[in-house]
Amino acid sequence: MVDATEPLDAGERLDAQALRALQLQRLRASLRHAYDHVPFYRQSFEKAGVHPDDCRSLADLSLFPFTTKADLRENYPYGMFAVPQDRIRRIHASSGTTGRPTVVGYTDGDLSLWSDMVARSIRAAGGRPGDKVHVAYGYGLFTGGLGAHYGAERLGCTVIPASGGMTARQVQLIRDLEPQIIMVTPSYMLTILDEFERQGVDPRSTSLRVGIFGAEPWTERMRREIEERFAIDAVDIYGLSEVMGPGVAQECLETKDGLHIWEDHFYPEIVDPITGEVLQDGEEGELVFTSLTKEAMPVVRYRTRDLTRLLPGTARVFRRMEKVTGRSDDMVILRGVNLFPTQIEEIVLRTPGVAPHFQLRLTREGRLDALTVRAEARPEAGPESRQAAAGAIAAAVKDGIGVSVAVEIVEPESLERSVGKIRRIVDLRPR
Repeated sequence: MVDATEPLDAGERLDAQALRALQLQRLRASLRHAYDHVPFYRQSFEKAGVHPDDCRSLADLSLFPFTTKADLRENYPYGMFAVPQDRIRRIHASSGTTGRPTVVGYTDGDLSLWSDMVARSIRAAGGRPGDKVHVAYGYGLFTGGLGAHYGAERLGCTVIPASGGMTARQVQLIRDLEPQIIMVTPSYMLTILDEFERQGVDPRSTSLRVGIFGAEPWTERMRREIEERFAIDAVDIYGLSEVMGPGVAQECLETKDGLHIWEDHFYPEIVDPITGEVLQDGEEGELVFTSLTKEAMPVVRYRTRDLTRLLPGTARVFRRMEKVTGRSDDMVILRGVNLFPTQIEEIVLRTPGVAPHFQLRLTREGRLDALTVRAEARPEAGPESRQAAAGAIAAAVKDGIGVSVAVEIVEPESLERSVGKIRRIVDLRPR
């Protein structure tokens, strides 16, 4: 458990040699646990011609097959569980917007570990016992709200379980209850900022000092905007329900140089998204995780589809991952050009007259795909300003990315908002 009185817990104080030894010990046990208790893994290992005993070094993990979201969906709902149903204390699930949801189970031990990892994350972000934490992630099957909630309580913080939505109330709660920390998606934080300004309240005057943002990719430009408009430190938290939930990795307040992965419980790899070849630290590719201590649902080489690279540790012994630049399955190939939503975000954020809320709409015109960038106008932007913004965005995309797009500047607050993960891409092409 996390000792709130200590600046670092026992795992964070490991040296590199001790960490690698612990990882190998836990990796071998986790592979055996998956093989012995999950029929999918037994069959997958046998088909690949490997056995848990073949893992004699951390490098040997590359011998084992990947796990994908499709595998989880094909074993819906409980086929990936490694413990009897009576040991399951909680179930979470993804939204299932692209098919069957992915169901994740937790034992008592898993829930305790999750709380510890989120507590470790909040402390690395600058949180301390007694701080009030405003949790504006959605509660429910989405792991964000409850993950943040129990982690903050484990650290000894006071939780304000605001959940998502009802933005005017969010502003009132922040003003009246005076939290020091907010945990929320970065896109919804911008919506809260807009509401402060709509009410004529200076967002820099609040009690907040730290924002812990996750559940979607966001850029350094967005970090600067949030920090400048709110006078807070903005740090990144990373996680996904298939691996645990929020708290798999965390950016440390003192460095803000990428997210330290809690490698004593989650072993990372970076692979080529096309070939699956393991890449060296420092090379960009797809992030893959193997759980080292999960009981209910161990995962072996789970392909996250998130694109990043691994770097040496700085504030902690654990390796860092750069901020996620996008997802391999969110990449749009438009007339032979690779395009990610984060590239459009950078352009929208620096364009006068538009708010930092946008959506990409894919359509097909004849035989060719077409992309329309829909960005919200700021309330004060008049017709001429909106027209100029549309032209500026189109020109910046053409010059910076090398592809022509249409741009629509729409009314403020007219695009779909999300309290979980924002839906950046709307694909309207015929199947």
